Order: sequence, then structure tokens, then C-alpha cells
Amino acid sequence: MGGLSGTSGGGDASADSSRTLGMIVESESRRVLSEDQLRADPALVAEGWERRFVTDPSRLHEVVTLYEGLGYEVRAEPVRPAELGEHCDECELVSLLRFHTIYTRRR
Repeated sequence: MGGLSGTSGGGDASADSSRTLGMIVESESRRVLSEDQLRADPALVAEGWERRFVTDPSRLHEVVTLYEGLGYEVRAEPVRPAELGEHCDECELVSLLRFHTIYTRRR
């Protein structure tokens, strides 16, 4: 799903998208894995992408759609072993469940 793009909505739709996205980001921030356990891809960061969070496959389409509606380019990259911390018991599970790291950048 890397490099997805879409159109941005206006008015109330944008405000609703912002609220919904805020709720998703808040819930994702409560996940077991910390920022220290998952590292951003340095090549993507060098290209101007910002690592947002990691999400499970069931939320992937919703998150991509919301960020696109807010005017962002979105990349959803499968979590790779290189992104995982050394002392992370939960990290193998994240890989097995096909979690994705969400990256965004302004268009």
C-alpha cells in the first residue's frame, strides 16, 4: 500500500475525519509496544516521511483513508525485523500478525 494518494474533503467532513483520526491515534498510542521498541525506516525519514504509529490489518484501510482525507501522502509498510528492538518479547507477534507502520508526509 505504499504511496497511496487521495483527495481531501472540505468543511465538516474534514473536521469529522480529524476527530476520528485523533481517536485512532490515541488508541494506537496505548498499545503495548513503545516508540523505543519500533524504529522508523531511516531511508523513508530521509525522503521526508514521518513515522506515525503501527496498526493492525483491520484498521489499515481506515487509517490510510483518514490521513489522505487530511491532505497527506500515506505509506503503510509491513513491520520488518530491522524495525524491532532487541529486547522486545511482543515484537515477534507484531511481525506474525502483519502489523503495518504508517508513514505520512504533506503533499
